[in-house]
Amino acid sequence: MTQQNLEKHLWGAATALRGTIDAGDYKQYIFPLLFFKRICDVYDEEYAGALTESDGDLVYAGFEENHRFQIPKGAHWTSVRECTTNVGHAIQEAMRAIEQANPDTLHGIFGDASWTNKNRLSDATLIHLVEHFSEVTLNLATVPDDKLGNAYEYLIKEFADDSGHTAAEFYTNRTVVKLMTMIMNPQPGESVYDPTCGSGGLLLNCALHLKEEGKEYRTLKLYGQEINLITSAIARMNMFMHGIEEFSIVRGDTLARPAFLAYDALKKFNVILANPPYSIKAWDRKAFETDPYGRNLWGTPPQGCADYAFQQHIHRSMDDQNGRYAILWPHGILFRDMEADMRQKMISEDHVEAVIGLGPNLFYNSPMEAMILVGNTNKPVERKGRILFINGKDLVVENKGIAHLSDEHIDTLYSAHKGFEDVQGFSKVVNIEEILNLNGNLNINLYVKAEKHDYSSSLSETYNDWLKASNDLELSMDHLFKNLS
Repeated sequence: MTQQNLEKHLWGAATALRGTIDAGDYKQYIFPLLFFKRICDVYDEEYAGALTESDGDLVYAGFEENHRFQIPKGAHWTSVRECTTNVGHAIQEAMRAIEQANPDTLHGIFGDASWTNKNRLSDATLIHLVEHFSEVTLNLATVPDDKLGNAYEYLIKEFADDSGHTAAEFYTNRTVVKLMTMIMNPQPGESVYDPTCGSGGLLLNCALHLKEEGKEYRTLKLYGQEINLITSAIARMNMFMHGIEEFSIVRGDTLARPAFLAYDALKKFNVILANPPYSIKAWDRKAFETDPYGRNLWGTPPQGCADYAFQQHIHRSMDDQNGRYAILWPHGILFRDMEADMRQKMISEDHVEAVIGLGPNLFYNSPMEAMILVGNTNKPVERKGRILFINGKDLVVENKGIAHLSDEHIDTLYSAHKGFEDVQGFSKVVNIEEILNLNGNLNINLYVKAEKHDYSSSLSETYNDWLKASNDLELSMDHLFKNLS
């Protein structure tokens, strides 16, 4: 199948659910079924290969070492396909059996969808879905990891477009992800962390970035935490679909119970990429006041806005020698008065490297403008004590309220960060002392001024043009009246 046909076929499974469940719930049924079909088809492919290798030895073909994942008897896709009644129960039992047979890798990966609720999904609907997926063989020979991974990313985007307000919790604009990854420039062997990883796009793109450059991407260590069960499962499936196996994605509340620790302290990472939830109110502020991991080093954020709780968690999670971050935030954290003290302390530590302003509509279903906050524990000597401001709000392509960055926009913003220099009306390098004198205000418009125009000259030229046009009109009218008479 071509990439386009594969994507069209997979999206057809989602359209089969229209009218039966909400669009926001498609993902908790379609993704598990897709992954279930994939691992069963790959198992069959591995079995056939081992059978050929052993001249037909059935026992050898079934050995665990010949298979990436174990499929217990009765839990294979073909077994589920034979069911005509209580299909949801058969799917659920098969998925649980596979999770139990692969506890180190697949525990909980199929989520907690309500497969047995016939009021939501009848036997007829589920049979239709199973038959739809059965039309295509999803083994490695037919659909390599790259092709299936791209199709999986396509589905994530389509679900985001289709599901309205639920999209933001598991999807980040892929063009912005690409820019953030380029700025971070992860290297083989480094650790990459996303404390609010959603569907895992930021982590995954680091591996794919290295792969595209021809570097060893399999030594990259990927870590993520996600509070939502089905979204964390989607992130894990996303990795496997792309052929990535060295990762650790954990379900949980990052602020209340950070998952990654070392010697009773927060684990440190080389690269941190994140698009945290904005201004959440439902968090345990009281516990953060006496945080056992020292994440309140700048202070405790207000109850109604946990943004600087996440920012301090990220700061404490950076590697002391070579730690860097690129965090996607709304502009508010740059200048809100209620966080001024914390912001000044953050600036004083001289880890903030750049503030990159982006255009509107880069967040799903929100017109707000985005920005990327870039940090580095090992800033180059020429960047110490200084912060680069980039105003890229006009570098955006609008498309029915959902914007994106073009390749040219990405290259422009990346080059500006790399160049770290003043460009009139676009970027400005500012000393930390100057920023602190303005109470730590990081508002880009304070530092990047629009280009100045010589309005006196323009006014004179406009006036002369007006006189000439008036004279030309008078001559034309005289000519017209003479002809009419």
